[in-house]
Amino acid sequence: MGLQKYFIGAALATLVSAGSVAAQDPTFFRIGTGSAGGTYFPIGGTIANGISAPPGSRPCEEGGQCGVPGLIAIAQSTTASVYNNTAVQNGELEAGLAAADVTRDMYLGEGKFEGKIHEKLRVIANLYPEDLHLVLPKGVTINNLGDLKGKRVGIGQAGSGTQVAVLQMLENWGVTRDNIEEAELNLAQSSERLADGQLDAYFYAAGWPVAAVVQLASTKGLELHSFTEEDMKVINDIIPAYIPSKIPAGVYEGLDYVVNTPAVSALLVVSSDLSEELVYGITKAMWNDNTRNLLDNGHAKGKLITLETALGGMDNLGVPLHPGAERFYREAGLLK
Repeated sequence: MGLQKYFIGAALATLVSAGSVAAQDPTFFRIGTGSAGGTYFPIGGTIANGISAPPGSRPCEEGGQCGVPGLIAIAQSTTASVYNNTAVQNGELEAGLAAADVTRDMYLGEGKFEGKIHEKLRVIANLYPEDLHLVLPKGVTINNLGDLKGKRVGIGQAGSGTQVAVLQMLENWGVTRDNIEEAELNLAQSSERLADGQLDAYFYAAGWPVAAVVQLASTKGLELHSFTEEDMKVINDIIPAYIPSKIPAGVYEGLDYVVNTPAVSALLVVSSDLSEELVYGITKAMWNDNTRNLLDNGHAKGKLITLETALGGMDNLGVPLHPGAERFYREAGLLK
């Protein structure tokens, strides 16, 4: 499937004896994430750890795994949103992290996906905001997206939600594949080429801090484009799922200014083919104290993944919750 890397939940190490495996057959649960230098990958790995409880592992109450009994969750590196949703629809992944705007369009068969309805997509939770990073070389600024015309621009990988959204945004400023030298690269490749002078700019939507951007900032240096309020309103009109956000000063070395930028919610998406009981158990495990501790002590965006915000934006998203997740939230008093 073209997958590059695997992040296997730490729970896997507890598969110690053939006898204990025989007593309970393991259930493998694949979670599609993104590139290793982005945010989906570490967040997906943390969720995989939290929901796993392989056969033979110690019970939660005895200091062991607090996930779904028998579940081995594996976070897999992919090209992100579009790939993940397609793989969930086709049964090649059980779950995936994906941007809200892309998930809505794919589920409904709208926009770029007109006539290609992905009817099996279901949501477990809204996770955190993904901020659009428009990365420029150190000392370089632009007035608006129109200034990218004629430039060498990284537009994200094919199969990424970033690329789908960015092409829509650029078109409004008269920028298309015909008048830029576009590069379909992953995050690490984009950062390397910008550092080497082979790119004039690149886009990447992810929860800050983004590892590859942190590395670029601390070596070659960089600038992030800060959008005007007017431009943010235009982008929100084009893609309603993208809302105004801010990347605080100091998140990246050398950037002492607040970056105004659009952001979209990251979702945990699963297939409607999964049983209600399994997804109920996974949702319950996502919000237990053990997973809370893992999220708080992992990637910075983990702290923003909370039960209180798990249903944020779901009323207007147009993509249903999985019945197992819905059952959990009803029991938790978050749904009427």
